[in-house]
Amino acid sequence: MDVKGFIGISLVDWGGKNSSVMFLPNCNLRCPFCYNTKLVLHPDQLPAVTFERIMRYLQKNTRWIDGVVITGGEPTLHEDLPVLCKEIKKLGYLIKLDTNGTNSSLIRSLVSDGLINYVAMDVKAPFTEEKYARATGVSMGTMAILLPRIEESVQILLEGKVDYEFRTTLVPTIHKTVDIEAICHKIKNCKKYALQNFRANIETINPSFEKLTAFLNEEVNDFFQIAKKLIPNTVLRA
Repeated sequence: MDVKGFIGISLVDWGGKNSSVMFLPNCNLRCPFCYNTKLVLHPDQLPAVTFERIMRYLQKNTRWIDGVVITGGEPTLHEDLPVLCKEIKKLGYLIKLDTNGTNSSLIRSLVSDGLINYVAMDVKAPFTEEKYARATGVSMGTMAILLPRIEESVQILLEGKVDYEFRTTLVPTIHKTVDIEAICHKIKNCKKYALQNFRANIETINPSFEKLTAFLNEEVNDFFQIAKKLIPNTVLRA
């Protein structure tokens, strides 16, 4: 497994849990507002963290760490992800998966085999090819293939066989209140929906987004109130 980053202890990546975080390289999307630019575009420029080093750390810290967050990039691009999960599970840890939902078959397999305990799935835009392509920086042709898989991943999580949340980053020029309302109708009755504001003044995949100004607090609250009406368990994250 090619790991390009590791955080020993994080208090913010899995609510209510002390977690270690593993960053896997590459992504099949090119979200213009994404700030993991090297991890997505130039992972070869990042030093690798050996699996052996990570496992030694996890073995020594079972008293302090509740679980491991596997993030990226997009972790489900890696065929050996189930093997990684099995090795972590052998140490008694819980596993949280961060994903864009484009590999629904692998997500279903991980859930069915009990290899993950929590899934945080990004929902980028309303579920139309045009809006999702715009939010993810890929062609309409690519999105025509990926969007049905994303929708299937939503349904897998709504089945409730694993704990989960959906989350959306609110991005100026991409999202309006009607977009969040459309998303909420699609994921209605979900366990949790998290909204977070775009982070300004950070390097992004599309450099023009570095110049954007994040939504004002009042604007974010408007998004939140609309979502809250349809999904009571909506939360705001910094």
